[in-house]
Amino acid sequence: MFQTFVLKFFNTKILRKVPEITIFFWIIKLLTTAAGESTSDFMVHRLDPIIAVLIGAGAFTISIILQFWVKKYIPFVYWLAITMVAVFGTMVADVLHVGLGIPYAVSSTLFFIALIVILFAWYYSEKTLSIHSINTRKREVFYWLTVMATFALGTAAGDMTATTLQLGYLTSGIAFGILFLLPVLAYKYFHANEVFTFWFAYIMTRPFGASFADWTGRTPDLGGIGWGTGKVSIGLGILIILFVIYLSVSHIDLKRNSAS
Repeated sequence: MFQTFVLKFFNTKILRKVPEITIFFWIIKLLTTAAGESTSDFMVHRLDPIIAVLIGAGAFTISIILQFWVKKYIPFVYWLAITMVAVFGTMVADVLHVGLGIPYAVSSTLFFIALIVILFAWYYSEKTLSIHSINTRKREVFYWLTVMATFALGTAAGDMTATTLQLGYLTSGIAFGILFLLPVLAYKYFHANEVFTFWFAYIMTRPFGASFADWTGRTPDLGGIGWGTGKVSIGLGILIILFVIYLSVSHIDLKRNSAS
């Protein structure tokens, strides 16, 4: 009976609950990556780290359940889930390094392997990695597993370049910004593979946004300019809300959403 339920759940047809890829998608994605970094840093330094991680895990779980529960793409629900993935993904990567003493190079490698395994399993099962084909529960599960892996990988990789390789947050942010733009340009001007360029750019948004969040929020002795993680988090949160309100009103990110 349980096996029948699982098979029925994963094979259930759904409306595609991911947004159309527009310039606003990338803007909000970068804002959420930065907000995830600054919010996580603010929480773990203002609260007991264990309490902060538990709160992050709880918010992440609720947001993901809500995203799976809704029947269609709803901007506030989708971007809430992405933001909570950003916050909790940052916490997971930091716990491995700070709490367990695992070097960023090692955690980056582990997260990269996890991402490759997820993508391989997704492609082996569904024969596609396109977000435009997410119309079953199984593909939705693969999508969110991939999203979580990219956030954790991006966090570890960004911290590795900024601290372990001692490039600093600003230099790391610029470097990952260039790496983010390369697949975008390759797709637009050289017709590179859409799926590959999308996921490569998606991974790069994490260390790109997080590096600039650290640069603006951290104190000068840690390589930042000292705006404060709390102020940065609030500012980014306001921007995210304003952009999501615009999407909710304009429906610009619903152009190609369908059940097919």
